[in-house]
Amino acid sequence: MNIDRSKYVGVVGLGIMGGAISQNLVKSGFTVFGFDIALNQLKKAEAYGVKIVKSIDEISQKADYILTSLPTVEALDFFSQQIIQSNSIKDRKILVAELSTFPITSKQESYNILLRNNIVMLDCPLSGTGAQALDRDLAIYASGDEEGYNNFLDIFKGFSRVQYFLGEYGNGTKMKLIANLLVHVHNVVAAEAISLGLKGGLDPHTICDIIGSGAGSSRMFEMRAPMMVKGKYKPATMKIDIWKKDMELISNFIDNHDLISPTFEAAKDIYSKALEEGLGSEDTAAVYEIVKKLKNN
Repeated sequence: MNIDRSKYVGVVGLGIMGGAISQNLVKSGFTVFGFDIALNQLKKAEAYGVKIVKSIDEISQKADYILTSLPTVEALDFFSQQIIQSNSIKDRKILVAELSTFPITSKQESYNILLRNNIVMLDCPLSGTGAQALDRDLAIYASGDEEGYNNFLDIFKGFSRVQYFLGEYGNGTKMKLIANLLVHVHNVVAAEAISLGLKGGLDPHTICDIIGSGAGSSRMFEMRAPMMVKGKYKPATMKIDIWKKDMELISNFIDNHDLISPTFEAAKDIYSKALEEGLGSEDTAAVYEIVKKLKNN
């Protein structure tokens, strides 16, 4: 009996994003093998049909297509070192799509390590939150080997709304940082709009409905304004302490191109205050708790 290995997908990292991706791939008819060092994430993934494996070596034995959704550069380094030690890579062509948002230099290092071992890695950061990932409302900014991208395309369509191929390796991350610059600012502006509306005596739910359907809206307003009016920021679709990493990446990208971004810097101060007030584990919508207390002295 011939097995269609194109339907076998490995997912390394089963957190907010990786877990949602795995769940949607199962729903889309793929056989998904999952690995994570966190036992609670493994249990959640197993409950919606992911086949749990015990190591990166085992995942590389099961699947030719591997997605990595990782929390830190150190985790990416660990993955890279582990997979090149697997005996299974000697007999097959393994393709890896790296979905995380990390410095381009870090992704390039992993790319080089894997390429020397005949493994093709794509740079494929995602635009969207954990809530959007559950709804398959993600955009994929893919870059690198075009043949590898085309081979991955059916898999990408199994968990995303739209897919873009952007050419040279690293262009995906550059596009993601631009998208995150906008998300960063739109989130704080949404908090300002809610705060102004409430202080002006408007009904909070009416603000969400009417602004959310008009020209002044944004995807971040649509997603985060309801959380702001409820004052409920868990479960987080993107935690503020994780967003801190993305802010640093955007800052470095801006600095490396000798530019200034005044709105980014102003919004960055609000996120920093939120971290100082212990809101790091809350959704980024919690910046509203900072904005609503600001006054014109």
